[in-house]
Order: sequence, then structure tokens, then C-alpha cells
Amino acid sequence: MKHFAAGAMIALFALGMPLASLADGVDVGALPELKRTRLQLYLTPREAYDTVSKAPARTLFLDVRTRAEAMYVGMATPADALVPYVEHQELMTDWDERRHMYQLEPNSDFTQEAELRLKEKGLAKTDRVILICRSGDRSARAADLLANAGFTQVYSITEGFEGDAAKDGPKAGERIVNGWKNAGLPWTYKLDKARMYFPR
Repeated sequence: MKHFAAGAMIALFALGMPLASLADGVDVGALPELKRTRLQLYLTPREAYDTVSKAPARTLFLDVRTRAEAMYVGMATPADALVPYVEHQELMTDWDERRHMYQLEPNSDFTQEAELRLKEKGLAKTDRVILICRSGDRSARAADLLANAGFTQVYSITEGFEGDAAKDGPKAGERIVNGWKNAGLPWTYKLDKARMYFPR
């Protein structure tokens, strides 16, 4: 019976079926509202990396951070493309008092660019899409936007690329708690132009 169950799980995985039952590393009950998505599909960085490694042709892996973040902080090596969910203004003149940073604006090309990258891989809106941002909140909002556009398997990496900030101790405020980089997963500062976002 164990062999049958394992075989069934492998078959579902190979067919690109949702991984919700396989993704056991995310404690959905502990997720802050900001990181929750309409589809409720989540992955840890390790689960995302394993998924992409096992089925790269059946998965679209998008980095939804800004171009500046990819350039200065680095990017996950297996990501198919950078498709910013929001971007800084061309001239950074407006300030976001709540977030203590320059104002970010929605990227009006986001859904169209995601659809283009999906088609480039020969995939459909029913195939698996994995999103990563800095710490899991923008990827959740981006997942909702894609779900509204008809995508059915959009997973958010809840810890993001840099992870959550420590709440106390000598490194309070630093992003050292979790995340892609802190998990020791492959990333690079060297960017591939073909995977970068350019407004169309």
C-alpha cells in the first residue's frame, strides 16, 4: 500500500498537479494575513527549489521583485525571469512614510509579462507557477493578481528571497530568519539579460 501511495504522489507531481499535500514545510495557520493568497498554495524556499529541480519544464519560476533588488541583492539561479509586481518610479521623488522607502507603483505589464513568459516555456495557465519576492508579501499579492487572470496553480514562496527580519537580539531588523539566501540555495549577482524585465 505504501508503494501505491508513493507512486500516486509521484504521478501527480509528474503531471503537474497541485503540490498542496506535498508542501508540508509551510505552517499555513501561522502565516500573517499579508502572506496569504486566494489559492492558498505555498512553498518554502527548499520546497520550491526541489520542485523546480525535479520538473523545470513543467514549472514557471518568476522573481517578482524590482529590477533594483535583482541587480543589487542578487537573484535565485533557477528563476526563469524577473517580472516585477511593483516598481520604483523612474524619478524616485515620492516617499512612502509607512514603509520608510521610495514609493513603489504597480507594474501595469505584470500579468501580460507573466503570460508571455508562460507561453515562452510552452506552458498554460493551468500549469504550475512559483513566485518569489523579498519576504513573501508581494509574491502573495502577485499570486492573487494571476489567479484573477485565470492562473490556477500559483504558489507563493512565503519566506521570499531574503527572508523575514529578526524581531530581537543583536541582529534585530536584519533579514536572517529564513528565506532563499539564508537556506543556502543557489543565487547569483550575475544577471542574464534574457531573463530580465524591460517595459514593452
